[in-house]
Amino acid sequence: MKENEITILYKKVDENPKVLKIKNTLEEKQKLVGGLIEVVPYIDNMLIICNEEGKIHNLEENIRFSNDYIAGDFFVIGDDYENGDFKSLTNEEIRRAKNDIRNRSVHYIKMYNVLENE
Repeated sequence: MKENEITILYKKVDENPKVLKIKNTLEEKQKLVGGLIEVVPYIDNMLIICNEEGKIHNLEENIRFSNDYIAGDFFVIGDDYENGDFKSLTNEEIRRAKNDIRNRSVHYIKMYNVLENE
């Protein structure tokens, strides 16, 4: 059954992630990432939704993976693979994603490097 509103973890460039409740529509998802959406597998039953053309449009780097990065604003959402849809994140998924994002965040890495050099 499709959820009309879903709970996500939204991460803007150079900001800490925040929990939002959004309408479960394509238009709402596109508005949050500023363009066409791309779905990227993340941790367990979570997905990252980002701007499909973020790198092409030279959007600022947001989080890093070992051999890639997410450009621009993105959000984490639950994967309702059984119904071919998205679903709300649980409190545990939000906690886990926040911790992981903090460790991958370019914003956090910049701040950490500044503190290390003081």
